[in-house]
Amino acid sequence: MPTRLTRYILAEIMKIFVVALIALTLLILLIGVGRTLLREGLGPFAIIKLLPFVLPISLQFAFPATALFAVSCVYGRMAGDGEVATVKASGISPLKILQPAFVFAFLLSPIAVYMSDLAVSWGRPGVNRVVMLSIEDIVYRKMRSQLSYTDDGFSIHVHDVKGQRLEYPTVTVHSGGTPMKLQAREGRLTLDVENETLLLELTDSRWDRGGSIQGIVPGKTEVPIPLSRTLRTPSQAETRPSELPLSLIQIERLSQDARSHAAVGELAAHTGFSILTSRTEEIAGPAGQQKMAQLEASKRRLTRLRIEPWRRWAEGFSCFFFVFIGAPLAMLARTSDYWTTFGRCFLPTLLLYYPLFILGLNQAKDSAIPPYGVWLGNVALGAIGVILVNRVRRY
Repeated sequence: MPTRLTRYILAEIMKIFVVALIALTLLILLIGVGRTLLREGLGPFAIIKLLPFVLPISLQFAFPATALFAVSCVYGRMAGDGEVATVKASGISPLKILQPAFVFAFLLSPIAVYMSDLAVSWGRPGVNRVVMLSIEDIVYRKMRSQLSYTDDGFSIHVHDVKGQRLEYPTVTVHSGGTPMKLQAREGRLTLDVENETLLLELTDSRWDRGGSIQGIVPGKTEVPIPLSRTLRTPSQAETRPSELPLSLIQIERLSQDARSHAAVGELAAHTGFSILTSRTEEIAGPAGQQKMAQLEASKRRLTRLRIEPWRRWAEGFSCFFFVFIGAPLAMLARTSDYWTTFGRCFLPTLLLYYPLFILGLNQAKDSAIPPYGVWLGNVALGAIGVILVNRVRRY
């Protein structure tokens, strides 16, 4: 009887979970792809290429909510229809009824962690790659409709666009310091994939850099325009910890630790040399402040690298702790209405978990608590779940 009951409950949970997961994932996909489409101006073929890379990003957000929805619907209906009371009358503990949900959520949580890691290591780089390869089409598309295009590093204004030819383009390149302004009779854009730059070919151009550099260049000339930082492939040292796969975080942590020690050495050498040469004012001067800022930035990145694995596993195992609260709460609610049961389970969980998770994350970033403090929300849900499970035991 318990084995048949377990199979029955798992089958009911899986049916609702799969349907809800597909629906929610499609919704997130549409929102994610639609937002990228509006922001970047991607064409239909680029959007199709984008879908596989957005899928793991969507799934990592869909897993906790759909797991909670599935168990709250199943256990709410079972309690509301009297199935729980019938099972208890046959001599089976209500805790046996909860076990399939807990096992399901516990096995789902590492999959959620893997999806989070896949989103970082494959999904987001893939999205950036598709957008980068489509940047030429994006620029032309926007200039045809608006006669201008503006990015972090450059802006282009044209009189008209005929095919791939830009008529009388005015280009402003922001490459540090005074912007470079270029005007030409015509121009053409091509993407240099290897160097991750846009090549702007100008014909009969005039250059002006704030009056310091001016000139007229007859004929054709090429101007490389770096892509925005979000489209370029950063080095491992430049990549944010949240964008590193788990397999590389430990390696980068050791490298960042070495960079922090080197920064400490440079600051100590600068301070010692300033004292030795009796120029103590240089300790707090621009060079000293720069070295101190580098040291602080290195320490902050090292702290985030230590936090990141704990954060990924805490977010993944939110599936288990959502279910750990949702299943007994739905059983105690005793209603067959899916949305009422889900609302009663989801809203308190949402209002409790995410503020505590963010609080723990911010405190850990400030080094006020250890890195495992990001599990604060999970621990709180676990404590409340233990209380609810005890109530179900006396159900």
